[in-house]
Amino acid sequence: MLPPKPPARPDKVSFLRYLRLFRQDILSAQPAKLYRAWMAEFKTPFFRSYLINQPELVREVLNARPDDFPKSDRINEGLRPLLGNSVFVTNGETWKRQRRIIDPAFEGGRLRDTFPAMWAAGQAAVARLDEGETEIEQETSFAAADVIFRTLFSIPIEDEVASRVFTQFRDYQRSQPILNIAAMVPLPRWVPRLFSRQTKDTAKAIRALITQLTAARMAAIKAGTAPDDLATKIMTTKDPETGQTFSTDEMVDQVAIFFLAGHETSASALAWTLYLLAMHPDWQDRLADEAKALEQRPDVAVMSKLRLSRDVFREGLRLYPPVPMMVREASCPENFRDRDIKKGAQIVVSPWHLHRQERLWDNPDGFDPTRWGTENGKTCQRDAYIPFSSGARVCPGAGFAMFEGPLILSMLLRAYRFDLVEGKVPVPVAHLTVRAKDGIWLRVSKR
Repeated sequence: MLPPKPPARPDKVSFLRYLRLFRQDILSAQPAKLYRAWMAEFKTPFFRSYLINQPELVREVLNARPDDFPKSDRINEGLRPLLGNSVFVTNGETWKRQRRIIDPAFEGGRLRDTFPAMWAAGQAAVARLDEGETEIEQETSFAAADVIFRTLFSIPIEDEVASRVFTQFRDYQRSQPILNIAAMVPLPRWVPRLFSRQTKDTAKAIRALITQLTAARMAAIKAGTAPDDLATKIMTTKDPETGQTFSTDEMVDQVAIFFLAGHETSASALAWTLYLLAMHPDWQDRLADEAKALEQRPDVAVMSKLRLSRDVFREGLRLYPPVPMMVREASCPENFRDRDIKKGAQIVVSPWHLHRQERLWDNPDGFDPTRWGTENGKTCQRDAYIPFSSGARVCPGAGFAMFEGPLILSMLLRAYRFDLVEGKVPVPVAHLTVRAKDGIWLRVSKR
């Protein structure tokens, strides 16, 4: 069976139709010219948005002047019921303090310590998978959540509280769009936000469960019985400038984003990468052969043997970046490419477009893991590849994800073959991350 072709890109899309299609099908929503443009302007009755798709402009916003382009509150409004004041939504000094406490937990040495937990989660994922037609996003979601709970709290996904968090979050991510009315209309602070009852109730339930886990860990830390995992590391790390640690309430906010970022994004990336491998069985066989190294070295040293898996996972992140767009706000008047940008304008940085920028990438829509060894691939990886953002606000878990993804991918491919299911072509849509409208269905068979 031939791999499905991507949908045709329209030449023009009105703003209102763009918003509607973005939620329904982000591929079809994007006008073809956006994959060639260095910059584009969107006009609304309330504000202006500017998509920047030129590496120099992206570096200016994310790397050179991040304080001048804070995260937009318009987008953050849709995430506050779950994330509170987590590091994902804060700005300024609050954000800097949070990162000073969080970053040490994800340094190289600490990542090596997480390998046994990741290995155990991978073994559990292999054992859970059945032969036959399978909705693979559900499986990768379970596996990614298992990794988070094992590395963060030293408990498997089967733990009662962990299982309830996972179930509630599955409902939340389907009910909460990436944009809500606050992203479109400049509502005053005193105006109630229009979240659905399901969104508010589910977020409240998730936070209550996380509070239960966090309070129990705080008590274990005080008693000297806490395991040496990521939660303990983060909760005992002092801000080097103030000497303060996170309170229980602050830690609840951070755990919420760790679960969102570490579970949602990894699940999305793994599922789309398996879909790409089902489209390219020759690559699947190459990775399965490489994964034989796991039989001899089930320890962290084996990661150096999984080079092809890493390149394939990197290519999956390029074609289907879990976070398709990031929105910043101009804190002062700017001029980009001879366009005057007013204070308060929205600056959209889009991995979805930058990773397929036709002026930069060779074969931008094609699946080619060998590109990372070419001069074009090396240049684009440096200048036009931001699946984890870039600069000061780069995801602190980027190294964690590039550790977890290739390992879980290799463990699954060592045990199973994945094939396309005729008539079930996944359509990417924008929930909290890039997911498939009706799931990603693959036929699973043992090797």
